[in-house]
Formats: sequence, structure tokens, C-alpha cells
Amino acid sequence: MTDATDARSRAVRTSGTVRIVGAGLLGSSIGHALTALGVDVVLADASPAQLRLAVDYGAGRLPAETDAPGLVVVAVPPDVTADVIARELAAYPDAVVTDVASVKLEPLQELRSRGVDLTRYIGSHPMAGRERGGAISARADIFLGRPWVICRDEETSARDLTVVEGLALDLGATPIEMTPVEHDRSVALVSHVPQLVASLLAGRFVGAQEGALRLAGQGVRDTTRIAASAPELWVQILGANAQPVVDVLDALADDLRSVSSALRAPDRPGSRRAVADTIRRGNEGVERLPGKHGQNRRFETVVVIVDDTPGQLGRLFGDLGELEVNVEDFRLEHSPGALFGLGEISVVPSAATVATEGLMSRGWKIASLND
Repeated sequence: MTDATDARSRAVRTSGTVRIVGAGLLGSSIGHALTALGVDVVLADASPAQLRLAVDYGAGRLPAETDAPGLVVVAVPPDVTADVIARELAAYPDAVVTDVASVKLEPLQELRSRGVDLTRYIGSHPMAGRERGGAISARADIFLGRPWVICRDEETSARDLTVVEGLALDLGATPIEMTPVEHDRSVALVSHVPQLVASLLAGRFVGAQEGALRLAGQGVRDTTRIAASAPELWVQILGANAQPVVDVLDALADDLRSVSSALRAPDRPGSRRAVADTIRRGNEGVERLPGKHGQNRRFETVVVIVDDTPGQLGRLFGDLGELEVNVEDFRLEHSPGALFGLGEISVVPSAATVATEGLMSRGWKIASLND
């Protein structure tokens, strides 16, 4: 059975025609996912070239005058989100309208200030994306297992709420209800400030010596991965959510000044404790992050040396399957110039010994095992 056939065989909550305005990464990804479920998807975009590209890739079809969508998804940049929502509410009086903008309060306030009837509007935001944007980077699976925030209010009908929740569930996401204020404060902490921190750190590399950059390992790559994001979009996002971002940045700046002060005089009483407390607090924060299936669980890591030759990863996962070891997470790290990689396999503690001994018996070299 193909993936498309398997998708169509599942119960689908989204019915009728869905109109997606904005054929970029998120809009096209939603289109691909719904199309795979057999839903009629209509795409619209201010850029004819972008629209044609998304259609050519199979994210949906071109609009027709007879279209009567039951759901409209607005997936446009933050600075035009309110304009498009208002236009779509007026154009399709029988449709539920949602948007997937990464900021929720500013568009809502703008719409209210215009006196727009928001009875059929429900703001939402899938916590998913990629560093690269556009229809060419769209993927149907980027929403799987990801939170999808839904901002209902006292005007939201149960029927309309079910439509937006159904969309999130059909795409494999987990619906979470928040107010716009709660959402914007939350994304400032877990998304917007991390983007700035990654960009600021990566910016230090611009004037760095080539020799220093050759020492870069997986840690710095993980820390700066999102620094490859598009500046044009982030200027809009950060501007629309400025105050919550500033609140987190100010607190972070205080923390940085505290650590800098301690390191300027590392032998001064209390300095080493200040540094240790900083690292320890980071440990505590990381432990609070939900892991697989939203669980706060600790895993052990088995590090395997993987030769850089075809078929090695397939053999590794095949051996783990035969050992009945479930891989909770996996990361492959390459060192510059090395002809091998380090495969970091996260497993539940009870499976660590089985994985280590079983892989060694099959000829794999184990680099380390740590908790």
C-alpha cells in the first residue's frame, strides 16, 4: 500500500474544499498533507510564480469562480495577515477562517480595531517549520507530532472550533488551546529569542579564523542551526511580538552580565559557584523540555562509530531491530576530514546494555555509553 493510499484509508475530519491563501512553506505543506488525505485544496498567492510552483509540486489546484470553501487557511507574512483575514471573511461568508501566523495578538487587535466581525475567525499556529522557506521546501509531514496552538474566544462556536481542531489532527499535530497573550509570550521564550540567540552566536563566526571554525562539532551546529532562517520573515515576526521578546532578552542579558562578571575574576569568592549554578540551571531547564510523545523522560545514549560507506546506517538500524531495541532519538555527527561518523542512539535505560552488548557482538565499535 502506498503512503497516499494509506493516508486516504484513515478517517478524515476535514471535508469539502479548503482554501489556502499563501503558497509558501506552511501553506504548501498544509496543502500537501490535505491533498494526500483526498481533500480538495485550492491555493492562492499574491505571487503567480509561487502559486504555479506550489500547484506543480502537488500542494493543491488553482482557484475557480465556483469555489465555496468551508475552511480558509491564511498562511501569509505577519505584516499582511490581518488584511488577508478580513478579505477572506468578507469573500467567503460561510467559511471558517484560521491563520497560521507565528504571532497571534497583533493581528487580532488590528482586526478588532477595524470592527471586523470575528465570529468565524479562529487564530491558530502550528509549531512547525524549516530553515528554508517557499513551496519548494514544503513537506506534508512537518506537522507530525508537533503542537498546534488554537486561540479560541467567547465568540467561537463549538462547530467552528471542531473544524480547526480537525485540521490540526488530520495533519498529525496536537491541538493546544491558549489565549493570544499566552501564545505570544510562550513563543517569545521557545522560538523567537532562540532565533536571535542562534543568529547572534553564528554572527560571531563571520570574522573568525578559518582554523577555529574547523574545530566546530555537533554542539555548535545544533546551537546555530536555525541561524540559517530568512531575515525578511523574522524582521516581521520579531517586530509583531516585540515586547514579549524584549522581556526575555532583558532577563537573558542580566544572566549574561552575571556570568561575565564571575569570569572576569574567576578566583573571587563565589565566582565559580555562579558559573556552576548557571550550568546547573541549564540542566534543569533542559530536563523540563518534553521529549518523545510529550514525555519528560531521561534516556541513555549509546555512541556507535559508523563508517562513511553506503549501507552502514541501514545495517545499524537493522541490527537494532533484531535486538528489539527501540530508538527514541538518533543523531549522526561527522568530524571534518574523518571517514566515519558518530551515531548517537538514545534508548530507555533498560535497553542500554542490550544495545551496547548486542551491537558489539555484531562487530560495531562503541565509542561511549553515558546517561
